[in-house]
Amino acid sequence: MNNFNFCPNCATPLQMIAMDEDGGPKERLRCVACNWTHWNNPTPVLAGIVQYNGKILLARNAAWQGKRYALITGFMEAGETPQEGISREIAEETNLKTLSLTLVGVYDFQRMNQVIIAYHAVAEGEIKLSPELVEYKLYAPQDVICWPAGTGYAVGDWLQTQGIEPRFMEWAQIEQLNQDK
Repeated sequence: MNNFNFCPNCATPLQMIAMDEDGGPKERLRCVACNWTHWNNPTPVLAGIVQYNGKILLARNAAWQGKRYALITGFMEAGETPQEGISREIAEETNLKTLSLTLVGVYDFQRMNQVIIAYHAVAEGEIKLSPELVEYKLYAPQDVICWPAGTGYAVGDWLQTQGIEPRFMEWAQIEQLNQDK
């Protein structure tokens, strides 16, 4: 999320100003000198429920404390489709080639001001993690326990398409994973 304090055009301090927009009055950070507006629109994030040899691949990010594992995710690049983007992210982060993609759904992740576009990806190859990831685990689909946020809801929706009733972690379990070394 971008925290703007100054106008990127003229360096004037931004002010929270209410103006009438299509949906009515809306407060936004605006520049009083050149009228630049910080729209603060959500960022599209791509997520892949990667199925590899019949199992679901979850990975742990090198920057995360604790032992949390999650989907392969990344930002869309300019000039690529969401499908191209998640295929690229899967290749960059795991060295796997995506064979097929199916859209699972689109999920809001307001805490990070993101919109998650989630796909189920069938992939093949030899797993070699990028430096961004430090560890991975493979789970039978019925053994995946979902997390109650962002991409966890996508996993739950995908499990339901497989005839598997999703199970969700409690927040206390997540807090413990965040503390485990």
